[in-house]
Amino acid sequence: MDVAINTALRRVPPLAIYIVGVMPLAWLVWLLVDGQLGVDPVKRIEHQLGEWALQLLVAGLVIAPLRRYTGINLVRYRRAIGLLAFFYVSLHLATWLVLDIQLRWAEIWADIVKRPYITAGFVAFVAMIPLAVTSNNASIRRLGPKAWQQLHRLTYFAAIAGAVHYLWLVKAWPPEPIIYLILVILLVLTRILPRAAR
Repeated sequence: MDVAINTALRRVPPLAIYIVGVMPLAWLVWLLVDGQLGVDPVKRIEHQLGEWALQLLVAGLVIAPLRRYTGINLVRYRRAIGLLAFFYVSLHLATWLVLDIQLRWAEIWADIVKRPYITAGFVAFVAMIPLAVTSNNASIRRLGPKAWQQLHRLTYFAAIAGAVHYLWLVKAWPPEPIIYLILVILLVLTRILPRAAR
């Protein structure tokens, strides 16, 4: 079964992931233009972009355990998924900076320092910057595979910080952000524990 799936996947180029990955953004723009984002479209856009970024981070973390436990190999798509996650988290941050806070920098820095959920989100974004910058073959050659892999373990930190940001943001305990956080922690553990046992 996994052989058939992997054979079929080899026919799907990574470019297809980028194309599919930007479709939700096109849909969101259409909803905005059509006036379907409710009374507070900025908040809706902010939330949606952030949730898509978190979903993509989770998707990236799923790839390794999926390969280990089922044999299904999606490794060739991991870079595209990671870059799309950074793309959406950048749009999420830009929406907050430009449309929500309207570039009031004193207020922005005060929020980053004083509001834990914003601190967690900002930390997640900063952690993803070196990941996005080095998501290319030239960086792997320059850093060396081992150092590159160690750097990209920042993905675990970014995903946990992003999930914590979402949980703290809602100021309550609804199931969705809790599920995201538990899922991220479990996926990170599937990467860390086998390595620690070796």
